[in-house]
Amino acid sequence: MSSNRKGDRRERELVNRLDEAGFAVMRAPASGSATERELPDVLAGDGDVFYAIEAKSSSGRPIYLSGEEVEALIYFAQNFGAKARIGVRFDREEWFFFHPGDLHVTDGGNYRVKKETALAEGEGFDSFVGGPAQSRLTDVGDGVDDGAE
Repeated sequence: MSSNRKGDRRERELVNRLDEAGFAVMRAPASGSATERELPDVLAGDGDVFYAIEAKSSSGRPIYLSGEEVEALIYFAQNFGAKARIGVRFDREEWFFFHPGDLHVTDGGNYRVKKETALAEGEGFDSFVGGPAQSRLTDVGDGVDDGAE
């Protein structure tokens, strides 16, 4: 399957998941190629919060976004009144979301998300849509009562 077809399928998957979570959601037509304007891949809102999402997927290799892609997303989100987010999905994993400012910036001015970073630091889908946040082992105590109060 071509990477474009896989990306389109993943974007549709994200749109469906957001719809099921109660968001009004739309996928931008061809993410900017159908217009001169740079558009995010997905727009979603639930009446309280609105997102402009750039969606990327990978089999496991790091995901890269150009500086221009991220700048265009931020610009659109600010003018639209939405929160800019980068949504990433690695094969056999859930969607994870990042604020653009939380991404690693390469020496060349591009942005990168590694699978390990997504799993350790990304906001999971349930938390993103307003459900309970995922607990990480580092967030939960070691279970040892040291007697300190």
